[in-house]
Amino acid sequence: MLSAYADALLKAEYPKFSQAEVDARRTRMREAMAQAGVDHLVFYGSGWRGSVVHWLTHWPVTTEAACIFTPGERDVMFVHYFNHLALARHIASEADVRWGGESTFGNVVEELKRRGAKQGRVGVIGQITFDNHEKIAAAFGKPVNMGKQYANLRKVKSPEELEWFRIGAWFSDLGMQGLADAARPGVSERELANAVERSYVGKGGTTGLHFIGATSMEDPQAPAPRQYHSSRKLQKGDVVFSEISADLFGYSGQVLRTFFVESEPTPLYRDLHAVAMEAYEAIVKVLRPGALPADVVEAAGVIEKAGFTAVDDVLHGYGGGYWPPVLGAASRPNGPLPTDPFVEGQLVVVQPNVTSRDGKAGVQTGEMLLITKDGAVRMHDFPQGAQVLRG
Repeated sequence: MLSAYADALLKAEYPKFSQAEVDARRTRMREAMAQAGVDHLVFYGSGWRGSVVHWLTHWPVTTEAACIFTPGERDVMFVHYFNHLALARHIASEADVRWGGESTFGNVVEELKRRGAKQGRVGVIGQITFDNHEKIAAAFGKPVNMGKQYANLRKVKSPEELEWFRIGAWFSDLGMQGLADAARPGVSERELANAVERSYVGKGGTTGLHFIGATSMEDPQAPAPRQYHSSRKLQKGDVVFSEISADLFGYSGQVLRTFFVESEPTPLYRDLHAVAMEAYEAIVKVLRPGALPADVVEAAGVIEKAGFTAVDDVLHGYGGGYWPPVLGAASRPNGPLPTDPFVEGQLVVVQPNVTSRDGKAGVQTGEMLLITKDGAVRMHDFPQGAQVLRG
């Protein structure tokens, strides 16, 4: 059940954080800028991505948004397209929102000059193109990349943020239930995706992702949920597994489940899912403040001990981005393991994707969890475990 706060958010014209929450974020950002020797911060998003823009202005990026944050001055934000300007001004009402014109970053540079920006004192956050990076560098020297500082600011979630993430988890659970309700012989993967979105869009949710994999258990050809939906229709004896993230203005959940269509799992799929649940429980058991990423990989070792492997990550940081640590099973390529310990208030997704060694059969389970002083707690309510779907 959603809280009274969450209910009020969903009834609002557009949901916004409290002024106290926004002020706290901007104070922390000012402190990070001072430590980095930065006087002006340019933060950027494009293609409906750019969590930092929403985090500091409430504007969920559409095509492009570049904002300048200078302590003591009003933010200026440049957006494209011109027809997006009215809504951006309405939602990001604390900022001076302007059209980006023919060159968003040409305007950014001119505004920085007006503000008296100095060489080496401009910071940036976001995926800025090479050309736009060069525009800033030519005028003010190489910009200071504050991406790591931003990631650190987002690691621990505030109580208010957690309320938003619970809404995202609720939307995601609704999407997974929509898939389960629709998954019957004769229904295509595309129709499953439609059922997922119909479950939360009318309630105010938007789609982060819905990956769906469906294949015959007797002749498996899908080790993990696929990023694009095919026209293939479900058949009795199929396995269906999915990863769903629905969100409220970028605050999403993430839930992963496996279903069997009008048939009990074959011995292979029974074993795959049993090991996935064992891995999930082993990882959750070690997740607490002070635990290390290496502890997670060691806990996930039950996958290899059972003779299986994995394709997807077994754990990744989450919440307003895809954050470190990003960890695979020992038998799956991993970069150097991070050494930063997990902390209280951090969100992660535990998602053991257990696959056969030949890469043809797989299952997936898991969800977003919050690390508390007493361990990891679920943010989702969708039932755990695999389900057999009967007609």
